[in-house]
Amino acid sequence: MILYSDVWGMPIIAWAFIMAIPLVAIVGGIISGIVRTLGRQRLVELAQRERIAAIERGLDPSKLPPLPILEDDDDIACCRPETYARRQHHRFQGLLIGGIITAAAGIGVAVMLRVLEEEDPSWIVGIVPVLVGLALLVSAWLVRPKPENGGGRRAGNGQQPRI
Repeated sequence: MILYSDVWGMPIIAWAFIMAIPLVAIVGGIISGIVRTLGRQRLVELAQRERIAAIERGLDPSKLPPLPILEDDDDIACCRPETYARRQHHRFQGLLIGGIITAAAGIGVAVMLRVLEEEDPSWIVGIVPVLVGLALLVSAWLVRPKPENGGGRRAGNGQQPRI
């Protein structure tokens, strides 16, 4: 026996799956952030232990490599120009990829709903992710890395700039 809800006549198990999707996404995002933070903390801790062990063995601290700088440490890492340029390029690529994927998913949803429900205008729901994808593409265009040497994308020696 399948229990149906009063809203849209869907089975209750379908509602459970629908509600589980955002919960899994939220919990997964939180857990991945925690795991990433713990991993970075462990990396710095191991580097510090290695440094202390080398100093105890009598090595000169000035000859040891510097401690790793975490990319999310905005106080230190943002001051280096190569890190800033790499971050700008990474943000541009992330927005570009996100915009393309979101727009394509919206087009796919619209086409799927149009094929499944020919009389019903439910395909219009696909316009929302298409517009979000277009907004991401516009924001990627706005934050794209600008060339520093005037007009072209090439460096002064004719080679592509390194990012």
